[in-house]
Amino acid sequence: MDSEALRKYSALHPKPAGLTLQYGTAGFRTKAEQLDHVVFRMGLLAILRSKAVTATIGIMVTASHNPEEDNGVKLVDPLGEMLHPSWEEYATQLANAEEQELQKVITEICQKAAVNLQKDASVFIGRDTRPSSKKLSQSVIDGIQVLGGQYHDYGLVTTPQLHYMVCCQNTQGQYGKATLEGYYEKLSKAFMQLIKQSHCSGESQRHLKIDCANGIGALKLSEMKPYFPQEVLVHIYNDGTKEKLNHLCGADFVKVHQKPPGGLDMKPNERCCSFDGDADRIVYYYKDTAGHFHLIDGDKIATLISIFLKELLAKVKQDFTMAVVQTAYANGNSTRYLQETLKVPVHCVKTGVKHLHHKAQEFDVGVYFEANGHGTVLFSKAAETKIRQLVKEEKDDEKREAAKMLENMIDLINQTVGDAVSDMLVIEAILALKGLTVQQWDALYTDLPNRLLKVQVADRRVIDTTDAERRALTPPGLQEKIDALVKKYKLSRAFVRPSGTEDVVRIYAEADTQENADALAHEVSLAVFHLAGGRGAPPQP
Repeated sequence: MDSEALRKYSALHPKPAGLTLQYGTAGFRTKAEQLDHVVFRMGLLAILRSKAVTATIGIMVTASHNPEEDNGVKLVDPLGEMLHPSWEEYATQLANAEEQELQKVITEICQKAAVNLQKDASVFIGRDTRPSSKKLSQSVIDGIQVLGGQYHDYGLVTTPQLHYMVCCQNTQGQYGKATLEGYYEKLSKAFMQLIKQSHCSGESQRHLKIDCANGIGALKLSEMKPYFPQEVLVHIYNDGTKEKLNHLCGADFVKVHQKPPGGLDMKPNERCCSFDGDADRIVYYYKDTAGHFHLIDGDKIATLISIFLKELLAKVKQDFTMAVVQTAYANGNSTRYLQETLKVPVHCVKTGVKHLHHKAQEFDVGVYFEANGHGTVLFSKAAETKIRQLVKEEKDDEKREAAKMLENMIDLINQTVGDAVSDMLVIEAILALKGLTVQQWDALYTDLPNRLLKVQVADRRVIDTTDAERRALTPPGLQEKIDALVKKYKLSRAFVRPSGTEDVVRIYAEADTQENADALAHEVSLAVFHLAGGRGAPPQP
């Protein structure tokens, strides 16, 4: 390690005094002007990680659905998955180290993680469309060059595209070609093959309006348009040419405010969807003839995909295990429908994509979605091998046809991470194959009315939870209070959990009517305020 170069470059990316940041599920996220030293140091860390695992590591500069002024950075592990939890700690240590201690911290990480600095290293870099992203990705490159690593800068890409590239690279092309063209070709080919297998006489031309959150999704969808078949007409809105990223638009806005984004004109019963700022989340919605807005969130997306996959798995007659993984935020009626009507096992895990992904890996077919629209499907190696074998060797027509559909689904789904573009194509293919309208999809079950609230507290760590965050262990008396409040309402449940990023406690409540869900959420928020050290004025109804 060239300590002189490290000192010189580190001085060009100084750490603001008194700033400490934490690497979480979303990597680091804060105001863009506070991130320069962090991204430089993540360039260093990516090289160390690459040397430790002798594979290419990804670095994505994005703050996803956050406001345009923010930015962030996260690392991608070799198979396109999120950074290993033990390295999240190293990331936090490195980001917060004082300048004179930088070399010492790097040496400590090398010792703890058995990093051989003589090994080769390579890093793939991507960034979103924020004004600050280009300069920050240049700082990443400075970090990479200090420790002498190879890098490939993909420039503007969606977060899932970078995950995909890293996976392709480290599977020696087995997962696909590590280029944007490779990504577009793989997805569009699988999509066209699936649509070809459609025998229903549904609408011949499929129109879809897409709100791209004024982000990277618009650029990449435009690039992908020539690869789509004529039957699919995508209309892009909020393409970033006029308005600010994520401002009054995008998947997060639509889900939280339960209303359509600005900049998209909806006619009754038109199918619409929204991506988030870095295109790793998607939600669908429509307006009915009475003008009411209907949101189709991650729970309903998981349900649609599960129905389709379960039918195909029944046809290929293999004893594959299948399950849906949710978090406590999943609507109670989605869980009931999956378990009681579809007879698919459902598992609840802690909030955060890594927990869902990890659990989904336990099954031959693991479907996971967060209610916010982030999710994907994972297929075990054994299941994938068997399905591809059936396509080649199965004599029975119906079985072979079903296996072929499953094979195309495997190729269409981005198994590394939730991907709005891939998920959109999966949904469009299923709706076409099943001849379903957006209203019929929505009518599978009715969501229980629910309400999300947050309460400012002095220290979020006073709240500790158990049972996949569905019950509070501390502060004393809080869970008993919640239990008593829940008993007052029909079909109700409520839980509280500390935010992963700020000193707020998040509250979720659902009940038989919106009025009751709102009342329950308010009463729980008051209990949190009084028992968990609320800040400022007590919550108002």
